[in-house]
Amino acid sequence: MKAVRILGITVGLILALLAAGIGALYALFDGEKIKGELSRVMLEQKQRKLDITGKLELSVWPDVSIKLGRLTLSEAGGKEEFLALDSARVAVAVMPLLSKQVKVQRVEVNGLKATLVKRKDGTLNIADLLGGSPEKQSTEVGAGGTASSPLQIDIAGIKVANAQFTWRDEKSGSTTALSNLDLGTGRVQADSAKQTLAMDALSLATTFSGSGSTAAVRLGLSGVESSAQTLKIGKLVFDLDAKTGETTVKAHLDSPVAANLAAQTVALDKFSGSVDFANPQMPMKQLKLPLSGSLRADLAQQTVALELATQFDESKIAAKLKVAKFAPLALGFDLDIDQLNVDKYLPPKKADDKTAKEGKLDFSALKGLDVNGAIRIGALQVSKLKLAKLNAKIAIAGGRLDVAPLTLNLYEGAANGSLSLNAAGNSLALKQTLSGVSINPLMKDLADKDLLEGRGNVALDVTSHGDSVMAMKKALAGSASLSLKDGAIKGINLAQSLRDLKAKLGAKQDATQQAKAGDKTDFSELTASLKITNGVAHNEDLAMKSPFLRLSGAGDIDIGGGQMNYLAKASVVASSAGQGGEGLDQLKGLTVPVRVTGPFDSLSYKIEFGSLVSDVAKAKVEAKKEEVKAKVEEKAKDKLKGLFGK
Repeated sequence: MKAVRILGITVGLILALLAAGIGALYALFDGEKIKGELSRVMLEQKQRKLDITGKLELSVWPDVSIKLGRLTLSEAGGKEEFLALDSARVAVAVMPLLSKQVKVQRVEVNGLKATLVKRKDGTLNIADLLGGSPEKQSTEVGAGGTASSPLQIDIAGIKVANAQFTWRDEKSGSTTALSNLDLGTGRVQADSAKQTLAMDALSLATTFSGSGSTAAVRLGLSGVESSAQTLKIGKLVFDLDAKTGETTVKAHLDSPVAANLAAQTVALDKFSGSVDFANPQMPMKQLKLPLSGSLRADLAQQTVALELATQFDESKIAAKLKVAKFAPLALGFDLDIDQLNVDKYLPPKKADDKTAKEGKLDFSALKGLDVNGAIRIGALQVSKLKLAKLNAKIAIAGGRLDVAPLTLNLYEGAANGSLSLNAAGNSLALKQTLSGVSINPLMKDLADKDLLEGRGNVALDVTSHGDSVMAMKKALAGSASLSLKDGAIKGINLAQSLRDLKAKLGAKQDATQQAKAGDKTDFSELTASLKITNGVAHNEDLAMKSPFLRLSGAGDIDIGGGQMNYLAKASVVASSAGQGGEGLDQLKGLTVPVRVTGPFDSLSYKIEFGSLVSDVAKAKVEAKKEEVKAKVEEKAKDKLKGLFGK
């Protein structure tokens, strides 16, 4: 009983002392005095007005905490508000303080608002609050002895609610706002002696706005462990919901993170996520891309390695990206796509879009780049062109893009060559050899023209320059050649036109007809070469063969002007009922001139009968001469026979 009584007395004394201590603490704590002292120091040292209108309250149970009410802080030497705070609370466990451990139970901040300004001279409006240099601060702390004292921090949780930050650049006139920021953490532990940090979880949500765009961002971290050398995050989760104009973007990414702080390396060895695009102007309205891959960055060596895989619609894409240097940027890549229809994902061109009509070109983006890479595409459609097995090596340096070799399959044939673009002079050079290509579908898809049929070879070696597609056409120079078999010239049926000649030969008048969609002139072979100068292709060696016709010609094809002026000469060499040559026997040996003129979309064919009649008359005279000559020679032979008795 005596022991119990002694214990009771002891506990009573402790409680009395504790109560007395708490009472003394409350008595000594003067919130108004502390507020006044803080305002005075801020005004004297920083020339900023600190106004604490809310209460400064002390609580000792169940932990020691200080709660701060409404607070505002002005800009230096001015009346404008720099920072405002609705309320804040810091709660600290009592007993760990006795062993130099700061165990904060809770940190709560509500309604924090601040405006950061970059002035026209490049200085910041918070420069005076940042204090002296880090070296000076370190020296001062070491002299006081506090820097050498280890510090342990154990915070049960941090919460920041409804914060807002505004960034204003007075030189550029731009403003960016970060609003509705909410930050929360789980337990945070740190030991300055061991240089370790551990955090159960962190979540952050905020909204950005500026230049007509908005973005809601959410970031989550869990399993965070850090030492003086390494940082490990068990899982990072990032979500984005952004809008600019009519375009919305939603993105999600999660991955473990490992970093070596001393070596300045970061690795996301296995990330996954998705990106979702939406725009009412896109043909498919919405596009979702799943993402998976890995990322490694070495900031000290200025290198980055990225591997990425994605898929949308019928397309599977695998990409590798390597950055060898940040400044100037040196980039390498490897892109593999099984199939891609680019036309499907582009908005339709507007008829009144002047830029689309002019086709403005600017290669200046090539300047300052150092890029090397390879592209492989199994099947590709772009601007209606249908290509397959595309393989290209790409190099960009000195403001010049070189694609060589460039190989692909197209329209039952293959192509092999190179392409160069140069920012100097906005110039282009193209060399291509097309083998075994079906020319009609190629011309339809490439230029929307239905002029030729046949399959064969095409060679191009051209250069040009200009700031628009039209300027490029008008400045086109170089050479081209064509060799086709078993095809047809579209728009005119020469066999039918020649059959009609018998009724028109005496008229001595030219006959003109427009190209007709259903008419064509078959050929077994067609060859031609062209010299191109200032957008005009000149030809002098057209040669076309069919079972009953031979066609030659010369003239100009104005690529820049979209028209042609060409004189073809058709000769009947034989008739063949199976080839549409019925009724041409009487025209055998004649050469019929056909002039092709007008814009590509509306070509006209003029058979020049006037010169044809003259040719017929000459042919008759020549034929008569040959006949007389033959008869004279025959009579001379007879006389010679009689003279020599044979």
